[in-house]
Amino acid sequence: MTSKPGLIVVAILVVCTSVSVFAQRPSKTKTAQSIAAIKTVMDAQRDAWNRGDIEGYMDGYDRSDKTVFVSGDNVTRGWQTVLDRYKKSYDTREKMGVLTFSDLEITLLGADSAKVLGRWSLKRANDEPHGRFTLIFKRTSKGWRIVHDHTS
Repeated sequence: MTSKPGLIVVAILVVCTSVSVFAQRPSKTKTAQSIAAIKTVMDAQRDAWNRGDIEGYMDGYDRSDKTVFVSGDNVTRGWQTVLDRYKKSYDTREKMGVLTFSDLEITLLGADSAKVLGRWSLKRANDEPHGRFTLIFKRTSKGWRIVHDHTS
């Protein structure tokens, strides 16, 4: 009988890769807990916004210089810069209106990261702007936080 070392190496690689990928997948319980925690962050953001509390809304974002917000053709980098942008754009309660999120699709990308796709809308006295967003959440020492926000 001839040995086939190449096949043995391939088999070992397949087994090791499968074990590695399986080990990185969060359990169903952990997935449910992560999704619930992300929804809690978004609910807190909505509630803060609807109280007129932009700083409270920004608690959902990672307080990092690497935090990114994309809207239209503009890219804003850094938590403080994103906060300043919100304060400038929404400097009155009338401009802030009442925020709602809907059609949320939360997908864990790993144990410590997730993607959220959804819709946003503002109800204001004279208009109702709305659009879509994609958020990248990361589990940080402060809990789940947005590190990348692409809103249209």
